Amino acid sequence: MRSRPPLTPDPTSDDGAPLRGAALRCSRRHWLAGALRGAFAGATATALLPWLAAQPSPARAATDLPALGDGGELTLSEERRLGDQIARAIYRDPAYLDDAPLADHLNAIWQPLFAAARRRGELADELAERYAWRLLLARDRTVNAFALPGGYLGVHLGLIGVTGSADELASVLAHELSHVTQRHIARLISRQNQQAPLVLAAMILGALAASAARNADIASAAIAGGQALAVQSQLNFSRDMEREADRIGLAVLQAAGFDGQGFLGMFDRLQQSARLNDDGGFPYLRSHPLTTERIADMRARLPLAGAPADRTTPAVPVSATAHAFMAARARVLAEPAPDRLQAHVRAGRGGADAGRRYARALAAAWLRDVDEALAALETVRDAADDAAAGRAADALRLEVLWMLHGEARLPREQREALAPLAQRAAHDGGRAGLLLAAQAAGGLPPPVRDGIGQRLLAWCVAHPDDPGAWGTLARVQHAQGQPVRATRAEGEARLAQLDYAGALDRFRAAQRLAREQGLNDLQELSVLDARARHAETLLREQLAEAQRR
Repeated sequence: MRSRPPLTPDPTSDDGAPLRGAALRCSRRHWLAGALRGAFAGATATALLPWLAAQPSPARAATDLPALGDGGELTLSEERRLGDQIARAIYRDPAYLDDAPLADHLNAIWQPLFAAARRRGELADELAERYAWRLLLARDRTVNAFALPGGYLGVHLGLIGVTGSADELASVLAHELSHVTQRHIARLISRQNQQAPLVLAAMILGALAASAARNADIASAAIAGGQALAVQSQLNFSRDMEREADRIGLAVLQAAGFDGQGFLGMFDRLQQSARLNDDGGFPYLRSHPLTTERIADMRARLPLAGAPADRTTPAVPVSATAHAFMAARARVLAEPAPDRLQAHVRAGRGGADAGRRYARALAAAWLRDVDEALAALETVRDAADDAAAGRAADALRLEVLWMLHGEARLPREQREALAPLAQRAAHDGGRAGLLLAAQAAGGLPPPVRDGIGQRLLAWCVAHPDDPGAWGTLARVQHAQGQPVRATRAEGEARLAQLDYAGALDRFRAAQRLAREQGLNDLQELSVLDARARHAETLLREQLAEAQRR
């Protein structure tokens, strides 16, 4: 996947349970607050508050606990639409980040968890097919992850940066996945619908105000009148959710081939970090209270689950060194200020571990320190002790050389190494290698650039919901002198980010360019027309849905 006075639950913590649940946790994450400040009077607020206020109050007793996976009143389609509204705001937030190496690493951990949940029957086929299942990365140093309605999951760079192993990161993703598979989002909203809807709206408003101002007192004032109606029942309900997510998440984690000790390792890491530096930078700890009961329950479950060697599931191919590289990358990208970059460079010299070596090379490139970056790259390659780490080291070398290619001090042999590095990355480096190669393609010879562009186009056709790939393709096609296709790729990127109005604008712009240039490619014109009509239909449906609310 921010001490409170006596008897006054903190609205940013799990003990202030009116805001518990993945559907509403997103609204108090400060990296999302920027998007919600602008969108609150628009799409996101329209999607959330009136929809909740309009729900009927069921007659079920407040003590009823829904069955596992029971979503209460919220249907799958409604939850997906709610998630789309929130995700649309996230994509527009400046803190949203599509970093290809980190996305590949997260996906290598996520896919085995997703597959294990399906094998175990935790994830129903209908949920698997109708939810988005997208991981959204945020440039934020706080230790945080959260689930959103409709299968969206958010991960902060700060969380990746503090994890010591892929097992620890996988434990967080498994926990958040279980919140989704058990439909905790819908269950929480249904539970809150049993309370006064206007009180719930005030609570959400309070959370947004606190998130925007980073002041819990604002939220306390906003929701003080409604807390007494809902606190205790919501508190008990959310703790049941957390226990459920722990239990199911552990089973999914181990079924996917990860070590269940990752849960305890992450618990210990969060507890220690919060004790040493409780400055509000650990919201995951607050939204997921690590009570002694939960930790003891996890310790008791691990021996019963069996050691990794006792299972038939093969080990997940996420190496320790590759994870150390990616955790270091997250730390650098989370705080790219010059003083922090210099600190990474100093820490990575000498006999530093693999992660610090990686951070040194990347930070030196950001500082445009050619000599330091080249020296650090050699140490990174020396630390790569397996195939996955080797690919990460090669991708870093390509990235660093491209960042430094305009520097006069970069040796000629390093410039000449760009083309073969890019070709190899495009063929063997997965999505991360392909996107990094495409980013460097503009400065490469036309045959190399065009070949990389063709491979990227094939990737986009096979993965139409990949906005980062479409955006990179648009830049490559502009460099190739193909403005119509580049503008269409910009439209596809907007469509993948659920920005239907922006997509329609780009498709129509491509149609105008085609007419101005006298383009006679009937296939391209037909595709443009179909995509414009598709975006127009989606936009019309979105506006109609907003009017129905």
